[in-house]
Order: sequence, then C-alpha cells, then structure tokens
Amino acid sequence: MTPSGVTRLLLVCHASTSATARAAFPGDEPLDGRGLRRAGGMAGRFGPGPAVCAAELRCTQTAAALGLSADPDPGLADCDYGRWRGRTLGEIEAAEPEALAAWLTDPAAAPHGGESITALLGRVAGWLSRRAPGRVVAITHPTVIRAAVVHALGAPAPAFWRVDVAPLARVALTGRDGRWRLSYPE
Repeated sequence: MTPSGVTRLLLVCHASTSATARAAFPGDEPLDGRGLRRAGGMAGRFGPGPAVCAAELRCTQTAAALGLSADPDPGLADCDYGRWRGRTLGEIEAAEPEALAAWLTDPAAAPHGGESITALLGRVAGWLSRRAPGRVVAITHPTVIRAAVVHALGAPAPAFWRVDVAPLARVALTGRDGRWRLSYPE
C-alpha cells in the first residue's frame, strides 16, 4: 500500500535488441530473441496495478513479455538521435569525431539534429512532475532512466554519462511534493 501523496515509480528498461548488441543508436527495432526470453522469464514479477510504457516497439514488446498491460506514454520516448539513428558508436566516431566529442561533453549539444541531453533531462523532469500519487510500473529506455536518476539525485547534467542502465534493469523512485528519492526496487 502506498502512503497518501506518495508516488512509487518502478522504471524498467526494455529488453535487448539488435541495436543493443551492436552498440548502435536505436531506431524502433523489435526485441531480439535473448531479450524476449529474458523478459518472458520475468513475467508476473511486478504484480497487478497500473503500467505505462514508451510507444516504441521494444518497450511495448517488453511490457507484453513481462505480462503487463501497459498504456503508451509519450513522455517515456527515447532520446531523439536524429541522423545517428541506426548507426553504431564506432561509425559515428569514424565519420563525425568532433560531433561525437561535443555530444559526449556538452549536454546542450545536439550535433545529430535530434534531442540534446539537456532537453531530454528537462522532458523527463516534466514527466516526473506530472506523476500522480500511487504505484506505477514504467517500461522505458536507458536514456529516460538515466535522466530520471539524475533528476532524482539533483545531479548536474554531465552526471547523465555516469549512469549505466542494462536491458531489463529496474530502478525505483519514490516521490512526494516534487522531491524524488532513489530506492531499491520492490
């Protein structure tokens, strides 16, 4: 039972995809076989209750494999990687080393023509501020979970790069009155 006025948010990263295995900037690819099996093995662990997910295929498939009936939520969308979508980090480093260096060191940079880390952090902070009290499971992307952790800790934007989120990782946040705490998943 959730105390009155408290939001308990369990963020679950989507399962692995071919982009995960290739270290590529994701598009809207499906789960790979391993990811589908691992997510299916976790089915039923999150109990009944409300669930939301990003609209991308990898998130909706993860929610289904986990046995969750999740409503799509646009606030959980992955970072927009612009023209880098589908390309590997190595390909970007070879073709656009200065642009990649700028993106990795300046949170406000968006050399790929998509969303900057600063914009992502703001979007996720806004999404968190709109969470109603109660418990909810959210299936989303590593970037969104990183941004939520940075926001919850009140860390500076460059801390985004110091948070690793593996496929199917779980992060629990507890919030009240606009303040968030990082806690251990239930």
